[in-house]
Amino acid sequence: MDLDELKKLHQAHVAELSASYGAALEAGGFGAIVIHSGHAARRSRFDDQYWPFRPTPFFQHWLPLAEADAALIIKPGAKPTLLRSKLLNYWEQPAPPETDHFWDQFEIIDLARPDEVRYHLGGRVAFIGEDPATAEQWGLSADLANWEPLLTTLDQLRVTKTPYEIYCLAEANRRAAEGHNEVKKAFFEGDQAELDLHLLYLNRTRQYDGETPYQNIVALDVHAATLHHVSYAKKATPAQTLLLDAGATFAGYCSDVTRTYVKGNSGEAQAFKQLIDGVESLQQRSCTQAQLYKPYEELHEEAHSAVAGVLRELGVSRLSTEELVSTGITRTFFPHGLGHALGLQCHDVGCAVIKPKPENPHLRNTTIIAPGQCFTIEPGIYFIQGLLQPLREGKQSGGIDWGVVDKLAPLGGVRIEDDVIVGKEGEGLRNLTREVLP
Repeated sequence: MDLDELKKLHQAHVAELSASYGAALEAGGFGAIVIHSGHAARRSRFDDQYWPFRPTPFFQHWLPLAEADAALIIKPGAKPTLLRSKLLNYWEQPAPPETDHFWDQFEIIDLARPDEVRYHLGGRVAFIGEDPATAEQWGLSADLANWEPLLTTLDQLRVTKTPYEIYCLAEANRRAAEGHNEVKKAFFEGDQAELDLHLLYLNRTRQYDGETPYQNIVALDVHAATLHHVSYAKKATPAQTLLLDAGATFAGYCSDVTRTYVKGNSGEAQAFKQLIDGVESLQQRSCTQAQLYKPYEELHEEAHSAVAGVLRELGVSRLSTEELVSTGITRTFFPHGLGHALGLQCHDVGCAVIKPKPENPHLRNTTIIAPGQCFTIEPGIYFIQGLLQPLREGKQSGGIDWGVVDKLAPLGGVRIEDDVIVGKEGEGLRNLTREVLP
């Protein structure tokens, strides 16, 4: 990691954000906006314990400071101001930022009381924060808190990534790759408990659960049929397959990476290896087909045709590709969307404004593929009993070889996921994950 380069990239990032925010504020008739970093959140209303703090993404878009009750003041044409609370907290202190590449881009003011913020403002002021009541506590109008037209505009600013953001996303992928390689090695060397593999990943990436983009999915054998398996088994037992869906963060930006492995020489393992190879092939084909100005939903539907081909090659079905897709059978084996936007949030904003077709209810990316977008491409094929049973009992049951399904079902399922950046015209797609992890 080159800190000098990171600093220069962040400087350009802030300059671009300042211009975009200035235009958005002037269009909305605002003289300034206050972006609150957020409050520490209680685990429940009946508890005095708190979740690990995560800043408001609008705040984190400007700087990687995970500090509660801080705020930014953005005024058109002015240097951004960072407000930091001086309120005494002797119970907990936030971890310092990993790097100091961002401080020079902000005027910094320490506040003794939240309502002092009003002294630094004038005119009509917008507010972004988790709770509109916070705006009043800071001496601002709650009526202008989280104004929807402004939020929509600012969400769209996060769809197109700046070079600084791409740098951070690439670094998050590099860190995730180290964890994936460590867990893969341990899986092939012997029997491991899912919990031990999870802890091994955290140790290798030097992050704790509160820092990860999402709770790691560590699934052995049939557990891989649960798409978000996070109830880790604590006892080491012999397993043939591992599905690891785990990311890392850098400066607030996320990676989201999945790999599936199989070991052993049993007939089931050999058939499952063919399944992994099939999903790998269609995943790479989807990356190739993710072309500029193509609807992402079209890419998703092409993936269903490819899933049908894999099912036919495995002998799961004798039906044609067209029948497998049109009857919804492929959605039994591939029930989620092909991917989602990625950035400061694992399932980032701005790319699901268009409502998907009824047959694609779980698709989180419906945008037209455009330069600067970052999203995942993550096809999968699973043997989920709750979805297979209606198919087994339905009129399409005769088109499925249930012997093959029952042979593979104990091994769970396959998902392969990369994070990609869309380049400009003629640049193609940059696969951040494949740069660091096969």
